[in-house]
Amino acid sequence: MAVSMAAGLFSASTLTLRPQLQHKFPFSAPPPSVRMVPLRTVTYATVSQPPADGKIPGLMKPKKISPEMQDLIGLPEVSRTQALKHIWAYIKENNLQNPGNKRLIRCDEKLKKIFAGRDEVGMLEIAGLISPHFLK
Repeated sequence: MAVSMAAGLFSASTLTLRPQLQHKFPFSAPPPSVRMVPLRTVTYATVSQPPADGKIPGLMKPKKISPEMQDLIGLPEVSRTQALKHIWAYIKENNLQNPGNKRLIRCDEKLKKIFAGRDEVGMLEIAGLISPHFLK
């Protein structure tokens, strides 16, 4: 039996189970004393090529952003993934993570403009809070 998993852009490893008999038995069904030993074959991750038709996927497509976001990032257009990278770089550069709980971000004046005036946000909330700043 072989189990294979692939996720998104990367290929994953393959797990193969092989029965390991401790005794020879005259019947075809393996007895309960048969142990299944996992064998692992490692494959390397590869980055996918851009689409042939030249269209950029939605999350990677640069979009116009609000003036508040432009003040923080410094660009008039940016993709969602790049915006998150810039925000995290700003957070790390200015040491804005809560030292007691690293999942909480303390907002300074620039971040308050982006995060709806909140003093502190969870790191999982960031992607949702920047959505209104991408103009259509």
